[in-house]
Amino acid sequence: MARRWSDQLGALLDGIPEQMVLGIGLAAGEGVSISLLAAIFVSNLPEAIGATTELRAAGRGRGTIWRLWIGVAGACTVAAGAGYALADSTGGELHGAINGFAAGALLVMLVDSMIPDAASKAGQAAGLVTVLGFALAAGLSGASG
Repeated sequence: MARRWSDQLGALLDGIPEQMVLGIGLAAGEGVSISLLAAIFVSNLPEAIGATTELRAAGRGRGTIWRLWIGVAGACTVAAGAGYALADSTGGELHGAINGFAAGALLVMLVDSMIPDAASKAGQAAGLVTVLGFALAAGLSGASG
């Protein structure tokens, strides 16, 4: 059970800087590419599904789970607005630091819970799907750059 609470904390720690970067990019006139939106969606969906499934299995009510995710979404929305507001006063170094923090939070969540869960539930197929997901992310990243 504690792992899934940490998953939501991880989603928050990953999501806040991710959304700040998105807000900074929008304020800088960079726009939002379809590949970026797809990458955000694809990376966050398994986190949410896994955490929600485990919270339900641990007996948490539907309302509690909804409130938790609405809180995470609200914090991420505020972070996007903050990134937009701070865009003029931030430089490339802060942008890079925010990206680095988001990547680190995502890695911790992947290594701590998502990869072990996937390996225990899907077996060897988890590795293949992980590689395919990485290839898709790399392809989307190349398409937008």
